[in-house]
Formats: sequence, C-alpha cells, structure tokens
Amino acid sequence: MYFPTTRVLTVLELLQSHGRMSGSDLAKRLEVNSRTIRRYITMLQDLGIPVESERGRHGSYRLRPGFKLPPLMFTNEEALALTLGLLAARKFHLMEAAPAIEGALAKVERVLPAELQQQIKAVQETLVFDTDPAETRPSPDIITRLSMSAQAGERVLLRYRSWRGNETERELDPYALVYQSSRWYAIGYCHHRQELRMFRLDRIITIERRFEKFERPDDFDPLGYVARSLAMMPSTWLIEIVLDAPLEELQQQLPQTLATLELIEEGVLLRCWAGSLEWFALILLGLNYPMKIRQPAELSDVLRDLAKRSHAIADSSENAVEASRRIEAH
Repeated sequence: MYFPTTRVLTVLELLQSHGRMSGSDLAKRLEVNSRTIRRYITMLQDLGIPVESERGRHGSYRLRPGFKLPPLMFTNEEALALTLGLLAARKFHLMEAAPAIEGALAKVERVLPAELQQQIKAVQETLVFDTDPAETRPSPDIITRLSMSAQAGERVLLRYRSWRGNETERELDPYALVYQSSRWYAIGYCHHRQELRMFRLDRIITIERRFEKFERPDDFDPLGYVARSLAMMPSTWLIEIVLDAPLEELQQQLPQTLATLELIEEGVLLRCWAGSLEWFALILLGLNYPMKIRQPAELSDVLRDLAKRSHAIADSSENAVEASRRIEAH
C-alpha cells in the first residue's frame, strides 16, 4: 500500500513542534481520515521513531520525552548500505585519512535508534572482506575529478609518471575507473598515443579539465579491457597454447587477468605473458584437457621436469608405505 512520504514526515514534524496531538487534529491538518493517520504512525514506529499513543476519550500521539529529530533518518537497509560502503572505502583505501571514514561511520551511528546501532556495530565487528586491499592509495581528488569528467564526457589533461619514472602530459578522454588486482586504473582514449590506454591512478601527478566533449562507445567494457590488458602485459615469456576444451568452461576456470581466450578452428587459443614458466606449468596441470604448446618450447621442458619430480615423489611415498608395512609385519 502506498503512503505519501511527505505526509508521513509532516506527521513527524507536527509531533516534534506541538509535542502532543490527537489523531483527529492530525487528520484535519493532513486532510485524511483517522485510519490513515494510524497507518502513518505505524510507519514512523517501524522506522524506529518512538511515537507513543495515549488511549481514551482525549487520546493523542506524542514523541517519547527527550527524543530529538536527527538531521538524517535511515531505514535498516539504508543504514546497512551506508555502513558497507564506508567499510569498503576503508578496506580499499579510498581515502588518504582514516579519520574521514571513521568520522562518517560515527555520524551514521549517532543518528540511528539504539536497536539499529547494535545491528550496525555487529556488522562492523564481524564483517571480513575476502579481497586484497589496494597496494597503493590514489588521491581522493584524482578519483573524484576523473569520475566527474568521465560522467560529463569531458577531456582531461594528465601529468603522468610511468613505471620507469618518466613524466609525460597526456590528453585523455576518460571512459571509466576500474579497481582490479589491488590497483586503481583509468581507461580511456589517449590522444598522445591515439589509442585506448590504461593509466594507474597512483601515477597521476596532476589533472586538469579541458572542457572538450567526447562520447564513450556504447559497447565499451572497461572491466574486460583492464583484465585483457593485465593478461597481456609484457613479461619474460610469451605463452601460446591451443586447448581442446569448451570456451565457456575455460572462462570459468581461468581468471580474465591471467590469459586471453580466443575461439579458433583448432580449439581455444590461450595467450598470456608469464614471468615464471614453472608457475604457469602448474596452472596447466590443473586443466584436465588435451593441449598443444605453440610457444615457448621451454614450457615443454618444464612440464617434463615437473612430471619426473612428481614420479619421484610418488615412488618415494610408495617405498615409505611399503617399509612401514614390513615393520608392522615383524
């Protein structure tokens, strides 16, 4: 059933200002009947507002003595959503200063009824995030300004420091901001390189608005772009493997940031860069599919070495079990 929010809040304001009012007086003020007023009162009570009723011929409604209307009011779901957002901001280091987050949490708690305060406190003390925090802390100002420019479709000028320490200026059409693999990235069209590029937020030194408009492609997938870029970030070894397996199953088993998967005539082509062939060989052993290594040839040698070591461990274990049985027999 629908109840106009403004009228419910008007009931609260009238009780706050008059202290005590009868149902008939409230009904006259709001131009509704007494039954509707009772529904409004129930709604306020469900929100945790201590509205008390006095029965009898001269019955009335009043707010519990000492209660003051807080500057903000939240339902249970709204308070939980705000708390989760602030806890996530703390976890991912969205703010440089912890007091900013702690102060916001304290303000949210202060305006909540006692029962809801206990629920929120329980969430704070027991909730655990199974996600790595950001390795670096981007400036909140950088996040805000890039987000606003991306939303408005306005070009920006970045002063950017590369991983080598070189500083350059880049005009960028920011499409989106992405948090991936414990880092923050801005993705957009770089006019210096004349192609789509990805920039780490913690390496952005300054940012200026250019007031030039752009349009982001409708089908752009920022998260997918970052994942593919990280998978193909140059390292020691370029790996290409053809797997005889359903593409959908491989997509479920291999993270997007690990490798790119492409459906070809021979099967599914896996491509990525890796710093350690032994590390990647262990990943391949976890895939129970036929495969053919295109490159590098050294990966085959690593797999053979791992097979020998596995056989040695198995033989050693069997010998140990057999020796234990002989001892028990005697």
